Amino acid sequence: MLIYKIFRADEWAQLQAKGETRGAPIDVADGYVHFSTAAQVAETAAKHFAREEGLMLLALDSDELAADLKWEVSRGGAEFPHLYRLLRIEDVLWARPLPLVGGAHEFPDDMQ
Repeated sequence: MLIYKIFRADEWAQLQAKGETRGAPIDVADGYVHFSTAAQVAETAAKHFAREEGLMLLALDSDELAADLKWEVSRGGAEFPHLYRLLRIEDVLWARPLPLVGGAHEFPDDMQ
C-alpha cells in the first residue's frame, strides 16, 4: 500500500541534501514521521497545509517500512501510519509537486 508524506520545499530539499530526516517540525516534536493514506492525505493537506504553495507529495511503500511503521489512532478515530525511525531518501518511491489550484491542493490522478 502506498502512503504519503507532504513536505514543504525546504523540508524536501533537506531530505535530498542529507539523505535522511527526522521530518517536519511536528514530526520532530511528536517523535515519529507522520504519513497519510490516499484516503486521508487530502484532509491532511487541508488541515495542516491550507493555502501553502511549494509543497511536495512523497509516496512510500508501507510494506517496505513495516518493521518501523505503526498504525495508530489519530484524527477522527482513524488509524494513521507513523514511522519510528529516520525517513531516508531511498524510502521515497516518487515525489511530485502538490500545486495549489483555486485555493485547494491538486493531487495526482494515479494515487492509490
